[in-house]
Formats: sequence, C-alpha cells, structure tokens
Amino acid sequence: MARHGIALTRATATARLLLVCHASTPAVRAAAFPADEPLDEQGRRRAAALSRHVDPGARCLTSPALRARQTAEALRLEATVEPMVRDCDYGRWRGRSLEELQAEEPAAIAQWLKDADAAPHGGESLRQVLDRVATWLEAESRQPRKTIVVTHAAVIRAAILHAIGAPPPSFWRIDVAPLSRTTLTVREGRWTLRSIFPPSAA
Repeated sequence: MARHGIALTRATATARLLLVCHASTPAVRAAAFPADEPLDEQGRRRAAALSRHVDPGARCLTSPALRARQTAEALRLEATVEPMVRDCDYGRWRGRSLEELQAEEPAAIAQWLKDADAAPHGGESLRQVLDRVATWLEAESRQPRKTIVVTHAAVIRAAILHAIGAPPPSFWRIDVAPLSRTTLTVREGRWTLRSIFPPSAA
C-alpha cells in the first residue's frame, strides 16, 4: 500500500508556472522593439506594489534582460537567470518603433507578421521562439514544483500557444500587458492554461 501511495502521488504531481511579464519601459510605452533598456519609474513603482501578490518562497527564474532582472528585484525575488526565457532577438529592429518600421519596411513587417519562419530583421523567427519556449516547457514539465518566471510578452504568448495547442498565427491575437500574471500547470505531460491576471492598478 505504501508503494502504491507513493506511485500515485508521483503520477498526479503537478508543476505550476506563474509567468510574470516584466514591468513597463520606455520601449513599451513607445510601441518599439526593445533593446536592453531599464524599467521606467512607473514600472518600478507598480512592480514594487505587486510584490505582496507573489510567493517569495517559490523557485524563481528571470530572463537575462535588464528589464526582467529589475522587475524581479522590485518584486523582492531572488531569481536565477534562465536564458531559455529570454525575449525574442529582434535583430536590427531593436530600439526602433513599429510605426517607423512600417513606414520604412512595410513588406518586411508584413512578411514577419504572416510567416512564422520569417526573420527579416536578422534575429529570431517566431517559429524559433515558439520552439525554444516549447523545449523549455518540456523540461519544466518533468519537475513537480512551483516556479515564478519573470519574462517577456513574446515568451508568455509562446507558452500559452504551447499549453492550448494553438497555431502560430494565434500568437498575434494575445495581448500580454506589463506585470500581468499567467498561470500554467502541467499534469502527466499536458499543460493547461489556468488563469491570466491583469496588472495591478497600484
């Protein structure tokens, strides 16, 4: 009976991920492709206010980007840098606004939005981001533990698509706001989207 009880516990153990989108930055407010910029003052303040809503005892990971690490610090989390949850590499578009690029390179922007394998900016394609995040989630699914991950809107969108089995075009139909919180759980290798909390108004 004891062995059977242990086996049952392992079989039904659940891993839980709380994905926190980093706080606002000048690039977010300008609708620009991010460089490695810091948080703006409002982002820092709102992240600090959100700290009471996260579990400081959970395992914590963060993207290597400055904006993600500063968000983790504001949330009072001792987070380990995890390269697999880094933002998409936007190549030569980093630091430039979408409006500016649509005026200068409309064909390239259109190709990028329609073709998951396109990377006209010289960085990562959407397909590469989706595959990277899926690989990371597969590794996480093997460990029954609670983890808080401070990352980026693109990574969270990719994780949601993987969890619900949605096709790549659905990526562009998911809005992930700064400091929003998305919960995913996995049981027996199958991910489930549990909840999405909007950012705090604080």
